[in-house]
Amino acid sequence: MKIALLGNPNTGKSSVFNMLTGLRQHVGNFPGVTVDKKFGNITLGGEDHSIIDFPGTYSLYPRSKDEQVVYDVLSNPNHIDFPDVAIVVVDESNLERNLFLFSQIYDLKIPTILVLNMADIARKNGKTIDIARLEGFFPGTKIIETTARIGVGKDRLMKELQFKDPSTIEQGFLPNYKLCKLDDQQGQEQEANDRFELIKKVVSLVEQQVEKPTAKQQNNLDKILVHPIFGYVIFAAILMIIFQFIFSFAAIPMDFIDGTFSDLSSWLSNTLPPGMFSDLLSQGIVPGIGGVVIFIPQIALLFFFISILEETGYLARVVFIMDRLMRPLGLNGKSVVPLLSSAACAIPGVMATRTISDWKERTITILVAPLMSCSARIPVYTLLIALVIPNEKVLGFLNLQGLVLFGLYSLGLVTALLIAALLKMLIRSKEKGYLLLELPSYKSPRWGNVGLTVWEKVRVFVLDAGKIILAISVILWAMATFGPSDRMDKAEQKAKVHAWEQHLSAEETNSNIASARLENSYIGILGKGIEPVIAPLGYDWKIGISLITSFAAREVFVGSLATIYAVQGDSDDNKRLIDRMRDEKRSDGRPVYTLASGASLMIFYVFAMQCMATLAVVKRETKSWKWPLIQIAFMGVLAYIGSFITYYILS
Repeated sequence: MKIALLGNPNTGKSSVFNMLTGLRQHVGNFPGVTVDKKFGNITLGGEDHSIIDFPGTYSLYPRSKDEQVVYDVLSNPNHIDFPDVAIVVVDESNLERNLFLFSQIYDLKIPTILVLNMADIARKNGKTIDIARLEGFFPGTKIIETTARIGVGKDRLMKELQFKDPSTIEQGFLPNYKLCKLDDQQGQEQEANDRFELIKKVVSLVEQQVEKPTAKQQNNLDKILVHPIFGYVIFAAILMIIFQFIFSFAAIPMDFIDGTFSDLSSWLSNTLPPGMFSDLLSQGIVPGIGGVVIFIPQIALLFFFISILEETGYLARVVFIMDRLMRPLGLNGKSVVPLLSSAACAIPGVMATRTISDWKERTITILVAPLMSCSARIPVYTLLIALVIPNEKVLGFLNLQGLVLFGLYSLGLVTALLIAALLKMLIRSKEKGYLLLELPSYKSPRWGNVGLTVWEKVRVFVLDAGKIILAISVILWAMATFGPSDRMDKAEQKAKVHAWEQHLSAEETNSNIASARLENSYIGILGKGIEPVIAPLGYDWKIGISLITSFAAREVFVGSLATIYAVQGDSDDNKRLIDRMRDEKRSDGRPVYTLASGASLMIFYVFAMQCMATLAVVKRETKSWKWPLIQIAFMGVLAYIGSFITYYILS
């Protein structure tokens, strides 16, 4: 079977999906469009069936590109994703509004199961539903109560799916219903009026309402969390705490992973027979992969906290309070979701702008979204912060390194808002944007859902980044190992003569030879060519190479440096990457990585548009190369000027 999971936003649809599929879920695109779909597998009666979690929508008639997918699939029985069975998830405490979408799907004669989710919240709000009577208004539909966050109702839902009869619906809820065309606004309005009239009568007969004991408590909490002053202070404090935790608690596992990969690289070099394959493993593949794996603890912690904020309902409050800041800048609260999504990755952030109906607001959001520091920048930030920022306490309890990380994220956000304000004046549009937002009830986080989110994000980060880094590490190793033979041989002979004249030890001689060969390899020639352009920023040619390769993905910067320094170093040297970077010297003996050059690099990565995939998605979403070219131009200028000023001031 193909099972569709449908429902309004904030009904716990994702919790139902997680409850049914567990770890057996993936993310892909609907055919022909860039809209994400989550799909997974469930086993019923020994057979596997597919289930698709569709974008949340209030009606079959779309107001955004995400909602358009639901219409396109359900209005076309020949669509590849057209379901055999639909599970419609509704919030039991908001039955009247939620039944609108369910009744539309029911009237399409699709075999449907109605899930009354959040039953626990409905009880707390003093609501009870006469399920048997409600089923009488929708013949052929089974209605099941669930509290999906804690797994209540899973067995009943699975049992009903297993024995679902695909031919039980004979008549619809709204007489003689036909799906309106998208341009038939009058027909949609008439249907909405008729449908709501029927729904109100049904709800009045099946729902009993007593006192709402939790409503007052929630309102009191909202008075604080969405306060025009305290709301921002609390949000900033929460972010500060998150970054403190990321640095304080991730240090131990990161040191362990770093040491493990260094030892593995050294062990491979000493154990395997000398040769090209041994060098490829110990100097290319292992350091490159280790440069990504080391940041799993910090990535996991970041998504752990973000998932908790979303699970509790607080993230929706952030969207609400940020609307006050967004409105004067040509954006609205809906822009916050793409911007917050971009803190994980700019690609889903750009794609999330499809919920913004206003063209101008959507375009501005797309252009500034990559300025939000994504998770791919964390490896760069944390490496450089650990390298040039002292591990000290501020005010006796705040970690200085955590404060710097918070500052980098804040700088990206503030710059995005300032650029948005500038674009508001430059981009003309007569449309007026609006914010439609539903604030969900406060809930304690469901740790199973939090764990699934963390697992999925870490898995995608490691696999997607790992593929790119593995390929680039091999290419970099080859470019750093080979070069014009006569040039490399001459450089090696010159290094040997210099070592003999200076009476250097064998270890120093080998290090000089390796450095000479690296500078005259293909990657050295390329790096030396771009060095004059980046020298004013405090960078040498090795950093320049890493800047170029990280255009594939920002986190490749770390893997590239790991490969370059591994090729340059002694094969028996098991130094960590950060130690190699601390020991790196310029030709005049000055250290390459100082507070000035390190801070300059951090600023560069805050502003630079260094992700090919993001550019491709921007082009696909705007259907033009005009906007991605404008984007890479203004972000490139920002990055260069910002880095230059930073290096000049701190030098």
